[in-house]
Amino acid sequence: MTTLKQGDSAPQFSGLDQDGQPVSLKDYTGKKLVLYFYPKDDTPGCTAEACSLRDNYEQLQKAGYDVLGVSTDPVKSHKKFIDKYTLPFRLLSDTEKTVSESFGVFGLKKFMGKEYMGISRTTFLIDEKGIITEVISKVDTKKHAEQIL
Repeated sequence: MTTLKQGDSAPQFSGLDQDGQPVSLKDYTGKKLVLYFYPKDDTPGCTAEACSLRDNYEQLQKAGYDVLGVSTDPVKSHKKFIDKYTLPFRLLSDTEKTVSESFGVFGLKKFMGKEYMGISRTTFLIDEKGIITEVISKVDTKKHAEQIL
């Protein structure tokens, strides 16, 4: 779905995290970032993906990565999700869909014969200068950290 590719500059973004604190791409200047988009808090696939990143968070940090998840869920939902699964990274609330649209991951989806608008599970690896180094569109939710590392 996304037209962004390796070598492109990541779109600038800002929003609120699970604590209602501002977060933007500029906060990660000088750091490598795993920016992962997922459909919905506390659903089976999204939980498996978040837990894969949680369980391998130390390895991701040793590889120089910080992690930021993005969905259209509200701040309160993100807070519950983080607390329930002890997630060590921030989640950005994109209720207006501006971040997911700028990355080209929000659009028409199909599931069980029904069409609806939503986020396509996609991860962007972004370098210290804000350049996309990899786009992972075929995410294995249970082994996502391995895909990244």
